[in-house]
Amino acid sequence: MSSGGRVYHQDYIARIRYSNALPPPPNPPKLLEIPNTGLASGQYTSAGFASRLAREQPLNVEADAELGMPIDLVGLPGVFEGDDSVLLASDEPVALHPHDRALLRPLSTLGKPSSLAGGVSFLRRTEYMTAAGGGGHSGLRDPGKRLAPKRKKQTDAEKNEPINILRSILKGFDIAYPQDAYKGPDTVQNLRGEEITPEERRAWDAPKHPLNPSLKLVDSYPILPDLDAVTETGGYIVAKFQTNPIANQGPTYDERVDAGLLRVLEPTAEQEEAYRVKVAEHEAEGDRAKGPPPQPDYDYEFFLPASHEAVRGLKRKFSTTDPERDDDALYDAEKTEATGRRCFRFDRVRCYETYQQAGNPHDPYDDTVAVALHDPETDESRLEKAAYYYPIVQRTFIRPKRKAQRGVSGVHQQDEEQENRVDVLEIEVRDPDERELADRQGFREKLEGEGEAEA
Repeated sequence: MSSGGRVYHQDYIARIRYSNALPPPPNPPKLLEIPNTGLASGQYTSAGFASRLAREQPLNVEADAELGMPIDLVGLPGVFEGDDSVLLASDEPVALHPHDRALLRPLSTLGKPSSLAGGVSFLRRTEYMTAAGGGGHSGLRDPGKRLAPKRKKQTDAEKNEPINILRSILKGFDIAYPQDAYKGPDTVQNLRGEEITPEERRAWDAPKHPLNPSLKLVDSYPILPDLDAVTETGGYIVAKFQTNPIANQGPTYDERVDAGLLRVLEPTAEQEEAYRVKVAEHEAEGDRAKGPPPQPDYDYEFFLPASHEAVRGLKRKFSTTDPERDDDALYDAEKTEATGRRCFRFDRVRCYETYQQAGNPHDPYDDTVAVALHDPETDESRLEKAAYYYPIVQRTFIRPKRKAQRGVSGVHQQDEEQENRVDVLEIEVRDPDERELADRQGFREKLEGEGEAEA
């Protein structure tokens, strides 16, 4: 008869030893002959044993008088002229080879394993080791996950390639305008944007402020150029006064400042010489030159309308939507003897000089741009709803010009300023001529061409 007692189950635990086939080290250790004096002598346990051993062993490097690093300054350009920039480290870091990254590990991590999932069997006996050195047996529990292809992550060098930069730019347009996204074959002539991740799509649909997540987006505007506001120079100049140009203005704002004029004076001999020196220094630096080419420093005469009533008429003259903009009654001054027509009168305030400049006329979008929001539903604008940008070719900071010092040069400069001084300006508003329209059309076609190329 079989026993009717309780049956106990006991699992059999079998210890499985895995092979430890490690490759030999790339650099074998150096074997030294050390006399065996035993631990009783205290030779091996002293703190200075390792230091003394390092001093006694000769180096395998031939050390010459220059310690293997010859310093020859003859071949370095600009060193003897006081230019030490060639001796300094470059601002752009050198691309590090992946094999050299291990050399930059801190001393505290030396001798410690960087990861426990390196495919070494003796680190974890209860873990199955895969051929790819994966983390444990999680792939056995989910076979579908093991078979899924992994997306290769781009390195920094691959991201900086021109074709990948173009794909990243196209991805931004595809996110903003998904209906216009290119879905055809990916060729050199017709590139496709990078794959849009769900996180990027959610960030576009529900944007969040990086510093204040509680803020909510109220409205958005597409960024467009204002083609109707293109000037003959391709951009605008911003002048900033160091002090208030109107003395004793009082608490109320003087709207005449909105219609003020700056008359450019002819440069003096000293200004022309200083400009030539700056240009020569910039050309001598060549590729090492930082910033755009220098611009000449001008002096200006500042003028204001003679009356406050003239400001309203002047603004109506420049308004393209005012039906009475061609009416001569908008002028504040009577007919002049020179032209026999009415005009606006501007009185001279004082002379100003340039003390700082910024900008690049060759690249008006390199320094600063002005942005204006237009919404036809709120301001009855002639433009469609968008944020229009206007290039700033130059930012000029001016201050009241000091009187010339006494002396031969000072008297000559003061006489020259008195000769070029203008006390009153008579301004008449007219439409642009053919040459000015041609210059504007050239810059406008350039903007339209850039827009078509981006599209």
